[in-house]
Amino acid sequence: MPKDERERQILDKLTAIQDKLLLLKRDRTQYIRSQDVMVLHDQLVEQVRQLNEIRKGEHKGENRLDKVLESCLQLISLFFMTIGRTSEVPAAYALTSTIKRLLDHLTEARLFSAKDLTSISNTLDRLEGILANDEPHHSPYLAELLAHRCARCKSTLAKLREQLDQLDEPVQVVWERLISILRSMSLANTKSKFSTTEVLKLKAKLREIEESMVDGKFLGEDGQELRGSEAVAELLRRCLAWSDIVLERKGVIPDAFKDKYNILINIRNDLEKLSITQAWSLRETDLYDFQRQLDKIDEARVDGNWLDQDGNPAELYVQRTLLYLIRRSYGYIYHLMNSSEPVSEALLPIYNQLQTLKRCLIEVKNSGGVSSVRELYPYSMKLNSIDNMRVDGKFMVGDDIPEGQGSVSELLAECFELNYELRVAAEEAAERREDEESQSSAPQTTAS
Repeated sequence: MPKDERERQILDKLTAIQDKLLLLKRDRTQYIRSQDVMVLHDQLVEQVRQLNEIRKGEHKGENRLDKVLESCLQLISLFFMTIGRTSEVPAAYALTSTIKRLLDHLTEARLFSAKDLTSISNTLDRLEGILANDEPHHSPYLAELLAHRCARCKSTLAKLREQLDQLDEPVQVVWERLISILRSMSLANTKSKFSTTEVLKLKAKLREIEESMVDGKFLGEDGQELRGSEAVAELLRRCLAWSDIVLERKGVIPDAFKDKYNILINIRNDLEKLSITQAWSLRETDLYDFQRQLDKIDEARVDGNWLDQDGNPAELYVQRTLLYLIRRSYGYIYHLMNSSEPVSEALLPIYNQLQTLKRCLIEVKNSGGVSSVRELYPYSMKLNSIDNMRVDGKFMVGDDIPEGQGSVSELLAECFELNYELRVAAEEAAERREDEESQSSAPQTTAS
């Protein structure tokens, strides 16, 4: 608990805000409204301002207040995503937390690909863009905190990139392939039904790479050892050793760590389903519960490993299996946050219908269009029915005007444009056919 009486008062108010946020998150009877979120956001920002004045930049160790504040900031961030305000500073907070987790794990494992780093780098650039454009509209503390987090993540990212830069391009390609095989093997190891055949096929790919080496080294076209050859050879040895362990254990986890394993398997599977059905089933605030569970298990490690009830560390097989599940789950959360649409959940059903319509119309266009205007009637009727839902040009839910009006209207306009192009093309094709028929029938009439 905080020792300062003023901090204890702030803690009480933050706890009340946290409770309200959790209640709002659990309420499935109605859509989350912007005004409800903004009231709690403003209350939170005021407590942050007061805390900043008390501490004046000095912070002597973390206490209970910091934990509750982190929880509130995380929840508010996910609420901003849920109401469609994805390009504002508060929405970026939760994503930086997940990126930091991912980077910490990549640093710890020393197993990452250039694609991993590129994706995270692009996301951080986007978050910095949000910060630059939106900073004047939000709490300077939140903006400062986000800028600090982005800077720390970029620093870690640069160090990881340095490690890949030490590899010549041909061995970088081998490195990427090994990372892909290793992850596929870890996935096979955590499937509900273990497949020996699948793992043996992956091991055969490792042997192919091993056979391409000369005296245990990767050589260039000039016969010289490539820079980074030793590091990639070491990774290959680790992959082969892991394949042997996986084939021996066949996905069986000791009872002492079975509970943790089952929790992580369920989290991974649930997040995987969400990543497939995201557009129709995800409420971003749901990710909070997954994060809390993962953070709790991740932070329970002692010197990087978990201990059983007797204080004995998990063996290598268990440790790597659990870490894979945690990292995979954080990866799914990162993907789901990154893919959050700039539309309130109240408008998502309409937005998703339009997304589907757009994909269908593009598919029709790419496959040669329609033979008659009549074939476009179902699309036209659906578009008109959605357009007629607008009141004074806005999509209303009750008396509310949910966030994301511009995105939905823009998508609707794109669908109308595609539909119009297809109709014009069909009409022109019909006219051409009529002209051809009339021309072909003209000589016959003369001959008769």
